[in-house]
Amino acid sequence: MPPCTRRECLMLLGYPLAASLLPFGVGCAEREAQSARDALAPHGAADFEPAYLRRHRDGSLKARGEELWEVLRACRLCPRECRVNRIDRQRGICRATSALVISSHHPHFGEEPPLVGDGGSGTIFFSNCALRCVFCINWTISHRGEGQTRSIEDLADMMLTLQQQGCHNINVVTPTHYVPHIVLALDRAAAQGLRLPFVYNTCGWEQLDILRLLDGVVDIYLPDFKYGAPEAGERYSAEAKEYPSVTANAFLEMQRQVGVARIDPDGLIRRGLMIRHLVMPNRAADTRGVIDWVARHLPKDSYVNLMSQYTPFYRAKEFPEIARRLTREEYVEVIQWAKQAGLTNVHTQRMPPRA
Repeated sequence: MPPCTRRECLMLLGYPLAASLLPFGVGCAEREAQSARDALAPHGAADFEPAYLRRHRDGSLKARGEELWEVLRACRLCPRECRVNRIDRQRGICRATSALVISSHHPHFGEEPPLVGDGGSGTIFFSNCALRCVFCINWTISHRGEGQTRSIEDLADMMLTLQQQGCHNINVVTPTHYVPHIVLALDRAAAQGLRLPFVYNTCGWEQLDILRLLDGVVDIYLPDFKYGAPEAGERYSAEAKEYPSVTANAFLEMQRQVGVARIDPDGLIRRGLMIRHLVMPNRAADTRGVIDWVARHLPKDSYVNLMSQYTPFYRAKEFPEIARRLTREEYVEVIQWAKQAGLTNVHTQRMPPRA
């Protein structure tokens, strides 16, 4: 018997509206990754060329990396704009100096299926973070800074190793505070044969002028849109009350650069904007506001992943409204909002348990 699709699952659960939202059948969460790997071609479109190769050939990739490096002298890589001299070993809110700290790098099979394919997404997890979310699942890395100090040459070698292992892309996770290092490493790796799509996997909270320096460098933007209301950013992300407005402007720039994410015939995405939103209990993230903004300002067929995996990690239990898991009823409500807003390329995860 073939695996049931999410549409069929939702129908069986008694949610025809949620089922009707899905643009095509995709496997249940526990079967989806294997089904996708079985269906996809091993390496994809032979004629694809990542955007950064052109920048590498004309010398502008290295030049942009060097320009970004100078920003470290009075750091404003992220919207915190701490203005500390990270080259002189000073630390901002992200807790990073100019020393590159990396937690891990490996093929990752837990990302969206069009990034995973059969070879995995080549993820590189960077330590430290400027957003400082109280519910962070990776808090030992993002808050405590666990990881090893590595060189730019090491980072380039990691990219090449992931390519040799058969990954479909290079996926830099929490990259914002290490953008100079990443761009310089990308230039070195390109000189040594790197040819994979470059995925910028971010919390969404980005400086507009820094993003503009990534035009023609990034192939796939994979940002979170965490909150639709300033109060949520202020409460859960170290007083980042500007989060919704800053992220909205960043999304418009990302869309301008790479456009709507399209799935290639082999099932992979190699270019475009892929939006993530983590649904939180008690409407704490103002998910309705996020959905409505996307529907008003971006194409209706923008790739949107509504994530049901929220778990109260780190300090979340200090905040009563987010101290529990999401319920099925809350998740279905969000799917209905997306349907009402006219979004046509919404992707869902496993249904949470009932309240």
